[in-house]
Amino acid sequence: MLMSSQVNRYAHQLLDARTHGKLIPPLSSRYALTLDEGYEIARRILDIRIAEGEVPVGRKISFASNLIRPNVETEATPSAPTWAYIFDKTVHYAEDNITALSLQGMQQPRIEPEIVFKLRRAPAADITVDHLADCIEWMAHGVEIKSSIFPEWRVEAADAVAAFGLHGALVIGEPKIVSEATRKNLSVMMASSNVSLSCDGRLLAAGFGSEVLNSPLHALWHLHRTLQGQTLFSPLMAGEIITTGSWTDAYPISSGQTWQTAFSGLQMSGLTVSFSE
Repeated sequence: MLMSSQVNRYAHQLLDARTHGKLIPPLSSRYALTLDEGYEIARRILDIRIAEGEVPVGRKISFASNLIRPNVETEATPSAPTWAYIFDKTVHYAEDNITALSLQGMQQPRIEPEIVFKLRRAPAADITVDHLADCIEWMAHGVEIKSSIFPEWRVEAADAVAAFGLHGALVIGEPKIVSEATRKNLSVMMASSNVSLSCDGRLLAAGFGSEVLNSPLHALWHLHRTLQGQTLFSPLMAGEIITTGSWTDAYPISSGQTWQTAFSGLQMSGLTVSFSE
């Protein structure tokens, strides 16, 4: 078990690397870091960021898709995704589903297409996945920009949890209010839909919603259940934004590129995001 002084030291090391754009060895390369200890460090980082004026606006789910595992060395499995907070400074809304985003301060950035939910009310502790859709106010298409301060993205799950969930930014497209009729079939509808991912007009990947724990709604339910057992953190609350995991592999991005997504089987507009320094 880490002592509080070690938790504090590791938290400041990670924040310093993020602030100054440095790559550092994974914590697990010098200490047998457990997942619980990774969350302890994440809790300390949360407190520091709030004290510095950042506002947590929701959470991101990581490692919910088995498509990204060949590129990230981790102990996490599809049945045990991890999570991290996202903040007001890292969330961006794309007007008309088109936007430009600076990659400044992001190390080794990669892009992932995801589905984002906003909660209209907090889920009950014992809620079933079938009733979880009733807690959703809107859904939107989003792309998460992942960022790793660890060389070559070689990390364990505990490193990823401690280091901001490897989160750099989240771009959210036009929100769609979830109707009562849609709620009844949301899980199945998303599971059978697919998204394509292109860079500068060249198709690179396509993936189904079923890759995300069978459905993004299932990923949200798993996060809810995970938080029931984590006393360091609050449960899901009304108003939170949750990005649920990638539908495709995570692809490296660089300044000057324009990336596009498109959906099939889901009434959701794709996104166009251009990247700059």
